[in-house]
Amino acid sequence: MSKHPIDNLNLNEQDMWQAVLDRDPQYRHVFVYAVRSTGIYCLPTCPSRRPRRNQVSFFDSSVTAEAAGFRPCQRCNPNQSISPNDRIVEKAIELINHPDNQPLSLAKLSQTLDISPSHLHRIFKSKTGLTPHQYAAAQRLRRFKERVKSGEPVASALYSAGYHSSSRLYEKAAKTLGMTPAVYRNGGRGLLINFTIRDTYLGKILLAGTQRGVCRVEFGSDESQLEIGLHLEFPAAQINRNDAALKPWMDIILQVLDGSRSDASLPLDIQGTAFQQRVWNTLQKIPYGSTRTYSEIAESIGQPRAARAVASACASNPVALITPCHRVVRSDGKIGGYRWGEERKQALLAQEKALKKGKQ
Repeated sequence: MSKHPIDNLNLNEQDMWQAVLDRDPQYRHVFVYAVRSTGIYCLPTCPSRRPRRNQVSFFDSSVTAEAAGFRPCQRCNPNQSISPNDRIVEKAIELINHPDNQPLSLAKLSQTLDISPSHLHRIFKSKTGLTPHQYAAAQRLRRFKERVKSGEPVASALYSAGYHSSSRLYEKAAKTLGMTPAVYRNGGRGLLINFTIRDTYLGKILLAGTQRGVCRVEFGSDESQLEIGLHLEFPAAQINRNDAALKPWMDIILQVLDGSRSDASLPLDIQGTAFQQRVWNTLQKIPYGSTRTYSEIAESIGQPRAARAVASACASNPVALITPCHRVVRSDGKIGGYRWGEERKQALLAQEKALKKGKQ
């Protein structure tokens, strides 16, 4: 990522580059992109010729782009094409992200910006999908992850990222990192992952888990490829096949698959961004035999313009069936993509629909 990555919507660079290529209007004021060879930054919708991908950096606002030394484009005027509310949110983000600032309360932030706390809360969440507090928390966690992955000691990374007590971080670790900070820093080294594989009417299915919960549920056609994929995902972990230990969890997954159970209420040990977690939690609330569109999910999490990002979060879902991403379809009636193949998605939807109808 660039020096000032886009975290307010948890978009990745591939999503943003595609938005630039498409000149997608829904991302017009979500981020800007800068071209290192020209020193100019633009809106995603700029009519100018597209640069080479390797020359592009992404920034969350014109403020951060200009702070990095880039000049605004004279064609799309990225520093003049935003509303007063957008400017307030940009300033709030700048204050939250400033390395010299201590964590700011909503009251302090709104006082600095000379607006009411309720107005700041409302417009900030409208633009980013997060409250100022949630955004600040996500930023601290991002900074911590970057530091520990680069090899900085956990204690040092903890305090430099903005945490003021180790207990506060460890308290949140299971929900956000999926493992302790030390294990995360070492790429999962020392983590024990058991897995099992079974045959189903949709091919092979792999289930893997740690002591805390399920970390992977994957469909595939080849047993060895599923196992290789697990090792690639957790290269530093100790991985063993243990059919007996995971039989209770696998039995629940198979019951969901054959329709004798409507959901799999299993403990999870998975990693995801704040945005992905919100999408995945919403997917788990879709009733058996029902579907929602990507746009409807985006609306339900308070980010109506983020349908493309919702689709990306669905594609990143690590636990098939437990998080039923197969129940999300396109607005035009087509079933849309599926990480484990559209044929499997079609079969799952057809079976759920038939079983639901049979029970009515």
